[in-house]
Amino acid sequence: MNKLFIWSAFLLLTSACQDSMAPVADNAIKPTIITEPTPNDTDDPAIWVNPEDPTQSLIIGTDKEVGGGLYAYDLQGKIVNKYIDMERPNNVDVAYGLLINGKKTDIAVTTERKAHRLRVFSLPELTPIDNGGIPIFEGETGEEERDGMGVALYTKQIDSTHVEIQAIVGRKTGPSGSYLWQYNLLVNNDGTVSGEVIRKFGAYSGKKEIEAIAVDNELGYVYCSDETAGVRKYYADPEKGNEELAFFAQEDAERDHEGIAIYKKDEKTGYILVSNQQNNTFLVYKREGETGNPHEHTLIADIPVSTVECDGADALNVNFGSQFPNGIFVAMSNGKVFHIYDWNILRNWIDQHPIK
Repeated sequence: MNKLFIWSAFLLLTSACQDSMAPVADNAIKPTIITEPTPNDTDDPAIWVNPEDPTQSLIIGTDKEVGGGLYAYDLQGKIVNKYIDMERPNNVDVAYGLLINGKKTDIAVTTERKAHRLRVFSLPELTPIDNGGIPIFEGETGEEERDGMGVALYTKQIDSTHVEIQAIVGRKTGPSGSYLWQYNLLVNNDGTVSGEVIRKFGAYSGKKEIEAIAVDNELGYVYCSDETAGVRKYYADPEKGNEELAFFAQEDAERDHEGIAIYKKDEKTGYILVSNQQNNTFLVYKREGETGNPHEHTLIADIPVSTVECDGADALNVNFGSQFPNGIFVAMSNGKVFHIYDWNILRNWIDQHPIK
């Protein structure tokens, strides 16, 4: 599909609601690719890397509505697969190497909000492997306390050949101190995946909700956006305890802190990008923190993007070919689409427009 046509269509789809939203800035970075639209309402993307050929990698995105589902896009934004008729899928994440019947299997996990469950799919096929889903927040009785929203996957290396994959799940509302529940994904004898609760943690301001969650596997942290309050940081491994390590970005957003993406320059350094939803920008922080304090995250840049009211985002430092040699940044936008950005363009903005 012609890129100019897609961009024009996106502007038409979003122009009707611009009066009540912050406008896209005149100097906003334009996406390299805009995906084909879904029928309902996109919400959150996750990037799956094809180990045989990274140029054939996929973006897995949620279409957030009753009857919606998971959509798989190629790196040119075309829909190549889907799994639909779900009960309002919200967020999604991917992980690699879950051992199923002796075979390492890559998976996508999404929250199915109105069904109160996690769904697990093998990749790249998008085949469900969860025997209908994993119930979440069982025993909670408050209104919307079982409505799963955010999810991020933590991969824990057990030995040289075996990993555990754990899902950290948020919800529409819940008590401070146990807003997030962590599930170990278990493989049953028949090859299906189930889950067991291994941790309940996470402070909550009570202001709005906690949706966006992101895990940094290499450094061992999990971040979550407490909307209108800030970004909270914890250890991803339950064995390291539930201490809150940082609560940053409290004064940086226009209102809602939304999607979190982590771009890794190497094993220890990089950027944390947080959607400043009502400003149509992304707040940028050092992944490694400040010298002498890895849990001090100070705003270093604010990138104007063309997404409108972005919810979820993801970023990956992989050579995806000549179009994306240093990786991509993917963000949801109004208009039922996702935007794909060449990382080099965002990196240049960070370098050229630092916040002193």
